[in-house]
Amino acid sequence: MYDLVLLGKKLKIERIKNDLSQEKLAEKVGVSTRTISLIESGLQHPKFFLVVKLSEVLNFDINILLDSNL
Repeated sequence: MYDLVLLGKKLKIERIKNDLSQEKLAEKVGVSTRTISLIESGLQHPKFFLVVKLSEVLNFDINILLDSNL
């Protein structure tokens, strides 16, 4: 299992690198803004398919999110 807070921080970093708001990212991956917010806050465990979709939309290796180092 991986650290949800760390995963959320990494997601936020990648989202900002791509100059996307939580709203725009949510729209692109087909979830609510609240879902993105909860994941970034480390309060929600994303389904694997969503992690894959996020990596595709943000154009990064999925291992970046799943690695236990920041």
